Amino acid sequence: MNLSSLLQVNSRKYRDKEALVFGEQRLTFHEWNEAVNKLAHSLLEIGIQKGDRVVLYMPNTIEFVIAYFATIRLGAIIVPINAKLTKTEVSFIIEHCKARAFIVHEWLFQNIKNWDDEELICIKTGSQKEGWFSFEQLQNNKTTTSEINNGCSEDEEVSILYTSGTTGNPKGVLFTHKNILTVATMICIEMNVNVNSRLLHMMPLSHSAPLHLFLMSGVMTGATHILLPTFDPKNFLTTIQNEKITHFFGAPVVFTLTAKTLPITDYDLSSVQKWIYGGAPLTVNEFNFIQEAFQTTNFTCVYGLTEAGPNGTLLDGEDHILKAGSIGNRAALNCEIRIVDEEGKDVEIGEIGEIILKGEGTMKGYYQAEEQTKESFTGEWLKSGDLAKVDEDGFYWIVDRKKDVIISGGVNIYPKEVEELLLNIPMIREVAVVGIHHDIWGETVKAFLVVDDQTTDYEDLCKCFLGGKLASYKIPRLYEVVNELPRNATGKILKTLLKIR
Repeated sequence: MNLSSLLQVNSRKYRDKEALVFGEQRLTFHEWNEAVNKLAHSLLEIGIQKGDRVVLYMPNTIEFVIAYFATIRLGAIIVPINAKLTKTEVSFIIEHCKARAFIVHEWLFQNIKNWDDEELICIKTGSQKEGWFSFEQLQNNKTTTSEINNGCSEDEEVSILYTSGTTGNPKGVLFTHKNILTVATMICIEMNVNVNSRLLHMMPLSHSAPLHLFLMSGVMTGATHILLPTFDPKNFLTTIQNEKITHFFGAPVVFTLTAKTLPITDYDLSSVQKWIYGGAPLTVNEFNFIQEAFQTTNFTCVYGLTEAGPNGTLLDGEDHILKAGSIGNRAALNCEIRIVDEEGKDVEIGEIGEIILKGEGTMKGYYQAEEQTKESFTGEWLKSGDLAKVDEDGFYWIVDRKKDVIISGGVNIYPKEVEELLLNIPMIREVAVVGIHHDIWGETVKAFLVVDDQTTDYEDLCKCFLGGKLASYKIPRLYEVVNELPRNATGKILKTLLKIR
């Protein structure tokens, strides 16, 4: 079995079942598969072959999922990239992966206008552009819809996803069909995704969790996919109500912003079986706020990383009552987890170590980076870079990112501990704590704050609040109020940008 065959099988099993919804557009599984075949024939005709890298620069649209499967159907390697990337960032990825083709959506074309690369096959949707193939013409210029069977085995390479590059240039994470099938199967079973499910895809499909976990689990089971290209709280809730969504995955910020913006009880959200969040755990206060606003306990926290497929751990609904803020007490299906010290030995209860993961969803490696791949593994175990501890009940708690730990005067300070306390101050909406260079101590602690009232003296307020709650060396010495914190497309705060302000 491979990813292409999943769609082919369901186009026969569920020929007239609704597969894709995008605004007023609705495609059945047969229509989706037929569109994929047409485009695949055209891509083959213009010179795209098995093994070629094809960069896909699109928001969550029907064109995205057609191009994604058409590329895979040829045995080419699909490289979906985030719709918010700049021309410079796009150029880096195209050069790094040695792309053969570049497929762009009309909505994003202005981001890369004046593109000049004669060796690259360039394709765009919408209005025609000199030097570019028309996506619509390629999709419609073939009368044949005959199946293309690429014959790829599960162990062959299928895609490259680029990490967000929060600590430097992004790295290309290379996956096989088996990697993605493994994690998609995990979601089918853990989240009860089935033929009757209706999945809302609002988080960027260029990222591993939305793409590998939820799009592919739905393709695997014959579920219906509803696509939204952008986040707007009202449209988000209206879509769930009107389309009877059963599963939604989003970053925590989606839930908190929606809860703060709208009276959620005005919407009928009773169809939702699973509210799933990931990218960061919710604090106890954040979870209580969201649970009260959404009036449900059907929340699941998923922890993992792109390099793991993603796969990792789960915190289910009822466990939030006592363990909100943790990432669960077990690894998900097809995955194992350990917390180890610097010598690779399992830590004791309450001790801090690094999370390492093992499973068949784990990447084949970093593309064109053999040394970085070796450094990311200890034997068969993938290093996460996340520092964590396990409590007496067996629940795992993220302490911080290994790279974010502040070392001041030779002592470790974990920013997450400080951030969670500062969020208890009512006027502070968001906070990020980082280490700033200090000539004597090496680093000193600085807090960036997003607040409701900018006239308050937050330095005195924060220092007074933290006094007695934290050791003095952990309390930030510097404070800066900002309008917003820099984030990547998955909602993670880009602390490297704060450090260089």
